[in-house]
Amino acid sequence: MKSTELINGYLSFFEAKGHAIIPSSPLIPENDPTVLFTTAGMHPLVPFLLGEPHPKGKRIANVQKCIRTTDISEVGDESHLTFFQMLGNWSLGDYFKGDALKWSYEFLTEVLKIPKEKIYVTCFEGDEDAPKDEEAARIWRRLGVPENHIFFLGKKDNWWGPAGKTGPCGPDSEMFYWNSEEKPKRGQDPSNCNKFLEIWNDVFMQYNKREDGSFEQLKQKNVDTGMGVERTIAVLQGKNSVYETDLFEPIMKRIRMLAKEENKCSERIIADHVRASTFIMAERVMPSNVEQGYVLRKLIRRAYIHAQKVGIETSLSSIAEVVVEHYCRIYPELKANETFIMDEMHKEEERFKLTLEKGIKVFEKKIKEFKKELPGKVAFDLYQSFGFPVEITIDLAKENRLKVNEEEFNEELKKHQDLSRSSSTKRFASGLADQSHDTRRLHTTTHLLHQALRTVLGGHVQQKGSNITPERLRFDFTHNGKMSGEELKRVEDIVNEQIRNQVEVSYEEMPFEKAKKSGALHFFDQKYPDTVRVYSIGNFSKEFCTGPHVENTSELGKFKILKEEGVAAGIRRIKAGLE
Repeated sequence: MKSTELINGYLSFFEAKGHAIIPSSPLIPENDPTVLFTTAGMHPLVPFLLGEPHPKGKRIANVQKCIRTTDISEVGDESHLTFFQMLGNWSLGDYFKGDALKWSYEFLTEVLKIPKEKIYVTCFEGDEDAPKDEEAARIWRRLGVPENHIFFLGKKDNWWGPAGKTGPCGPDSEMFYWNSEEKPKRGQDPSNCNKFLEIWNDVFMQYNKREDGSFEQLKQKNVDTGMGVERTIAVLQGKNSVYETDLFEPIMKRIRMLAKEENKCSERIIADHVRASTFIMAERVMPSNVEQGYVLRKLIRRAYIHAQKVGIETSLSSIAEVVVEHYCRIYPELKANETFIMDEMHKEEERFKLTLEKGIKVFEKKIKEFKKELPGKVAFDLYQSFGFPVEITIDLAKENRLKVNEEEFNEELKKHQDLSRSSSTKRFASGLADQSHDTRRLHTTTHLLHQALRTVLGGHVQQKGSNITPERLRFDFTHNGKMSGEELKRVEDIVNEQIRNQVEVSYEEMPFEKAKKSGALHFFDQKYPDTVRVYSIGNFSKEFCTGPHVENTSELGKFKILKEEGVAAGIRRIKAGLE
């Protein structure tokens, strides 16, 4: 089975079960500006999981583009990826465990023809917060899963959420494929054996965690399921690695054609990082030192280092063009932005060459300070500041008869990774859990700010990203040149006038084409569903959006711009708050 057949088969299966098929949301979250990237299929659906009605109803499904960077150091093995595709189906207060598990099993065994004896499942074992999920286990038994293929595990393995301190959460049930000709050892559970490959997860959001730590049943119980395309197709195609599937075949072929030396790990890193970078740049993100641009820069530079390692002399864009051709039928935004992708990738490579030259000069100064051993801290600084992988530092040190303290380097790297994971978790938690009134106020204010900027600066202004906390908003937009004090004052005055006028905030669901003709702003490069939600603030602002918002501008308070600055070529940033 080809990957396109898996995707189309999944969507057709759930469409036949009454699910509306919605397009993939952008990698850069449009309605959850507290996170860098869309990390899961459920991520763009948070407002609807929390109770807002979805324009397409209570049953929806899609294939979603995702980026996760917390395990970037693991990329290069058989299964870890930065960019991946997630198949998902959701019940927004409609069906629950019975139908969700039945359809999961039906799709795996009857559509994909995975042998039943290869499927193992896990359920929540229960604790002081919630009882053992015997309901899920009974359903699995009824479907024919033998008792010795059902395992009960704790919160670490079989519980989702809440994303923050409070909010929706619940048990999940995971499906694993036994990827071996041998039989698993008696009592061997899937959580601690790499021969079990997780291919599907059904999350049952049935609880709400309160501020006092107690749990209550949710009024709207949801089902959130996810199946990774890359891992599942590896199973279906009988491959030991996701990089051996048809999803990567033409990319790996181009890399091996260009490489002068063979190194499986480096080849996989190049393939993953170039693929991820290509998809990120398809949303008009440029490499930079902040936010999504920083992640993009890191991906391109790591790919470049590994390309040098295997002797690739041409630009990484020659690999990116294969990614575009291979995926553009499903994701047409790749072809639409091909020139931008190739230009930005080439520019970043040229910038990195200069950085490497500076790094080598720093290295040459440092080695004069040490006689036998280069401290791991120095090796880490070279890695962090100049993108030097430790392998390059080790090679350069060896040429100068020095040994690198790798243990110290690994300690520094672990500290950095732990910090990154913690930061990522906090950002994701804020995005999912923080639907507070303060956040709603600031989200609504971004609409006013967007239109005020267009009024003062011109129609060329387009939103390019935002970040919201309960304390302040940050808004990125297209504009060449620093704004004058007078322009900033005019923007402030326009926003505050709309607040003083106590304007009603309303929304309307309408067909996509009608919404476009209505003049609603929608600058995100993405596919939209047939029916969209348009938020209006009186006659002043009209934008495609899903929320959350206040009901009247009188709830906002006084708007104050705190700072205006440039963040990239042609991109400005405003930081502002409400008093």
